[in-house]
Amino acid sequence: MSKKKIIAAGGLVENELCEFLFIYRRKNWDLPKGKLDEGETIETCAVREVMEETGLQNVTLVSFLCNTYHEYFDKWVGEEVIKETWWYKMKALSQEKLVPQTSEDIEEIIWANKQKVASLLLKSYPSIIEVWNNY
Repeated sequence: MSKKKIIAAGGLVENELCEFLFIYRRKNWDLPKGKLDEGETIETCAVREVMEETGLQNVTLVSFLCNTYHEYFDKWVGEEVIKETWWYKMKALSQEKLVPQTSEDIEEIIWANKQKVASLLLKSYPSIIEVWNNY
């Protein structure tokens, strides 16, 4: 039986201080992303999800970065799914207020320099490490 495929999009957001935005959710450091809505372009989805999950108001999509794939059990549909995520480089300003989307289990949002990112990736997912390596 073929697995259900879910399309999602997200962003690796960099600010003017060369810091990168990370979210802390479900005991791991992650990047903001989410599922594609019907009728939405993948680029629009990526920007919308970053804004929804972080509270950022002004996010600029820069360029396509990579696709990642991972499998998991989706408790909402009750089956194994394959999630294909489209990742984009994005820009935002460090002064903007960050507001974690708690309904998505996001506990904390930080800006991290490259040195700090290395330590965050030790407590992250393989797909997030792949995105960083594609940066």
